[in-house]
Order: sequence, then C-alpha cells, then structure tokens
Amino acid sequence: MSSGQPPVKEERKATAGIAKMLVAALLAFAFSFSLVPLYRIACQKVFGIRLDNSAVEHVADAGEALDRMVTVQFDGGVNSKLPWSFKPNQLNMQVRPGVQYETTYYAHNNSDRTIVGSAVPSVAPARASGFFSKTECFCFTAQTMAAGETRDMPVRFIIDPNLPKDIKTVTLSYTFFKNDALTAQQASSAHPVAATPASAP
Repeated sequence: MSSGQPPVKEERKATAGIAKMLVAALLAFAFSFSLVPLYRIACQKVFGIRLDNSAVEHVADAGEALDRMVTVQFDGGVNSKLPWSFKPNQLNMQVRPGVQYETTYYAHNNSDRTIVGSAVPSVAPARASGFFSKTECFCFTAQTMAAGETRDMPVRFIIDPNLPKDIKTVTLSYTFFKNDALTAQQASSAHPVAATPASAP
C-alpha cells in the first residue's frame, strides 16, 4: 500500500520548480532596478537629455536669480529739433531678475503747437540688451503732445534671470525725435484749408 507521501522524484521536481521561480523573480527585480540607470544613459547618449539633477539645479538657479539684485539706471534726452523737455522721474532702481517693475518718464511740450515725437530706446551694456524686456513702453507708438502739455510716460520691464552674473548695472536710455510727417498731418488737420469765397455776380 502507498504511504501517502509523494515520490522522491516529484519532491525534487517541486523543489526545482520553486528554485526556478525564485531565480526568475530575482532576475526580474534586478532587471527592473537596472532600468532607471539604463533609461538615463539612453536619454543622455541617444537623445541628449540629462535626467539626473537637472530639475533640482534649475530650481536652485531660480532661487539664486531671485536673491540677486541688479541696478537699473534711467536716462533720457531729446533731439535738437524737438522742443520738448524729457527726463526720467527716477535715476535708478534696484530690481530682482524675473520680476516686473514700472517707472515713468517726464515729458513736456515747450512749444505753442501740437508736436508728435517718437522715442528710440537703447540698453547698455550691449550684452544686456537681449535680457532686458519692455512689456509696456511709450516707445512702442508715436506720442502726440499738445502745446504746453505735460505727461508722465510709463515703462514696464523685466530683466531675464539669465542675465550674465558679471553685469551688475544696466542703463535704459531714450532719445526723442520729432516725427515730421505725423506733426505735419496734425498741423493740416488742425488748420484745414479755407474755402475760396464765391465771386460776386
């Protein structure tokens, strides 16, 4: 009669099956664990994407940019043909890169007639010009000022956080020029040509 215990061969097969399952599980775990570095290597070598600490480094760089202060100096003048007074209302400002700021320029038409002027901006040093963005500026359009008019002209700007670290001071300057064509149009519209009176019969 059978004792009810499995034969020796069956026990060995069962033990071998369990061992194979354990080895397979270990291999699967090792393979999945190695996928992360393999994925990083593939991204870096094949696609040129770096995954290691890039995000952390960008956050750190952003924090450093917010802690940094840059001096912005303001300057302004007019061409000799334009009878205006024009100057910044403040000469300098301490700003943080990545944050929007606003300043104003004072303008006054010293003449006895309406004149249209156009402002040409410049940024110094030249290397900083690509990192200085004006979001609102009177230089975007021609400015029409009536005789004796006074106006504060706003400028909103942002300095890019990627501004080279060796640049500590940026100068924003404007020169106003008389817009002869638009000034002539204003004059002609203000003084229409009088109609020729009809001759007497």
